[in-house]
Amino acid sequence: MFCCDILTSLDNTLGDVLQMTWPMLFISMVLIASVRIAYLYNKKEELILHKEIILLTFVLYILCLFQVVTSQDINTVTGNNYVPFREIFRYDFGGRLFVKNIIGNVIMFVPYGFFATLYADLKKGRSAFLLVLLASLSIECTQLMIGRIFDVDDILLNVLGGMIGFYFYRSMDKFASTLPRLFKSKIFLDIISVIIFVVMILYIIWRL
Repeated sequence: MFCCDILTSLDNTLGDVLQMTWPMLFISMVLIASVRIAYLYNKKEELILHKEIILLTFVLYILCLFQVVTSQDINTVTGNNYVPFREIFRYDFGGRLFVKNIIGNVIMFVPYGFFATLYADLKKGRSAFLLVLLASLSIECTQLMIGRIFDVDDILLNVLGGMIGFYFYRSMDKFASTLPRLFKSKIFLDIISVIIFVVMILYIIWRL
């Protein structure tokens, strides 16, 4: 029951984010995809579908992350927080605010850790930690300069999420190396990528 409540709150939070970001996601997807396809066509380069889908997803994620961290309402209640764990323990465990501000800040950076590990070919957790920390610090400092708040707990939660993404990618990559050649073929990866991407699009449409 508790897990269902958490998932429901998380789904509602994600729905709120999609309501705010879907116009930007749609326009960006069309523009980026069309320019990329034109580039590959003019350069006579091979279209490796699963790689293009992953790259497009990464770019859309970065754009979505930017809009979320710069467009949300300003927290005028607590002000800036420079004390670790103070805000984390302020919310009731399992409540909507807990899911949105605690779990949300963790999950928000899982994709970043995943994509950073993929494109930077990170092997060590220390490298991933530094990249995620840099990204989170840049967000918090920017928020401070645009009238939002600086929260050290957000940095802690973002780093946790990024490291989860790092270890998830490393585990997945290690598991993939043991699979038969068929499951690592271009056709199979293209099909899986298309299915996942279509499911994501359908979910977004369903939540609007």
